[in-house]
Amino acid sequence: MSTAPSAPSAPGALEVPSSLRELGIDRACAFTIPMTMRFRGIEERDGVLLHGSEGWAEFSPFWDYAAQESSAWLRAALADATAPRPAAVRETVPVNATIPVIQPALAHRIARVGGASTAKVKVADPGSTLAEDAERLEAVRDALGPGGRIRIDANGAWDRDEAIAAIPLLDAAAGGLEYVEQPVASLEDMAAVRRAVAVPLAADESVRRAEDPLRVARAGAADLLVMKVQPLGGVQRCLELAEQAGLPVIVSSALETSIGLSAGLALAAALPDLEHACGLATGVLLTGDLVTAPLRAKNGEIPAQRPEPDDDLLQRHAAGADLARRWQVRLEECAALLG
Repeated sequence: MSTAPSAPSAPGALEVPSSLRELGIDRACAFTIPMTMRFRGIEERDGVLLHGSEGWAEFSPFWDYAAQESSAWLRAALADATAPRPAAVRETVPVNATIPVIQPALAHRIARVGGASTAKVKVADPGSTLAEDAERLEAVRDALGPGGRIRIDANGAWDRDEAIAAIPLLDAAAGGLEYVEQPVASLEDMAAVRRAVAVPLAADESVRRAEDPLRVARAGAADLLVMKVQPLGGVQRCLELAEQAGLPVIVSSALETSIGLSAGLALAAALPDLEHACGLATGVLLTGDLVTAPLRAKNGEIPAQRPEPDDDLLQRHAAGADLARRWQVRLEECAALLG
């Protein structure tokens, strides 16, 4: 694919802020791709691809993130586009299937997509009852069999008492849970829930949306850490945090295209130890992609590789004029905050 700067009139093309040009970014393209189903409250995934000396990187903070928080996502993309990725210690990364808040029959069907033997099931959604969550888990257990691993993600939706009551019930429905991801929002409540339940807890929002990502480890509030490359500032930054935290790490996506997913795979491939399947098989939640051979799981694994975007696909999924203008403003705001 051509690496020359695109004309501002090209579909989705953005002007690269001068501060980013000085740091080696020569091209920026805004994209939007519909989701296969509503997930995390969104129906389309949009963002920006940046090109630098090392290749293409993705900058796609969600719109509910303010500029200050989104600047970490830009720092991650800037590093990925201009600095070499760390050396890999494994060629493939084990991944889990991701099950949104859907009917049990559909959950059963997609639990083994890509041959995964692990599934992460979303729970505690405002539109789903605890009984419905349990039915979804029972369906996933039936799909995976007794040897499969099941984890749940509440996205901090429960309060302390709700979590303490719900986790044993869902553990039983699942035939045993590998862990519960972010059952409650606050660090103090995470620590209290961890003391009260037998199922291990993993921290996600308590890591990626915290001013001090390591505070959760120091507080003894989690057994595992979920790391997402973009919100934590890049692959190398995640490796440093993982070493300092001293807890097992699960690498997860932020619903990126294959360009962004490849950075998560690079992190997972570089971790000295990888004990758990990673949440990097989320490309199936998009109706399209920006590369001709999207990163998809086979036999429960994805190769750690760096694909290139395709010009025709960039045009097909180019953001419209209004959305591109919004991304232009966001890119400039975040670039100004990098210092």
